[in-house]
Amino acid sequence: MALVKVLVVEDSPTMRQLIYFSLKPIRGLQIIEACDGLEGLRKLNQEDFHIALIDINMPLMDGLKLIRMIKENPIKRDIPVVIISTEGGEDARDKAMALGVNAYITKPIQAGNVFRTVKEILNL
Repeated sequence: MALVKVLVVEDSPTMRQLIYFSLKPIRGLQIIEACDGLEGLRKLNQEDFHIALIDINMPLMDGLKLIRMIKENPIKRDIPVVIISTEGGEDARDKAMALGVNAYITKPIQAGNVFRTVKEILNL
């Protein structure tokens, strides 16, 4: 199986670690981390990813702006995006879904939910 690249854009090191451990059981994944939207954008522009997991509330560039930039880029727009956020309200979810995200996971996350969502989106 070819290597599957996952980008995790999350400002909390603890959350990044939780997401990493949630995905670790999926064989063939390479997990690349970014600590804010700007770093996430830089990494997205440097290499190809199969999926991105993005937090909304981050310094420098929030997740919604990052997602907007991904979806406006003809080369990157088809990357599936999963939001992982503390914002569980309908308004935040509606804004994200309007941008074309594939899934929305509310914090506190459950490892099984992250694992299942990513496997389902990537058809693994």
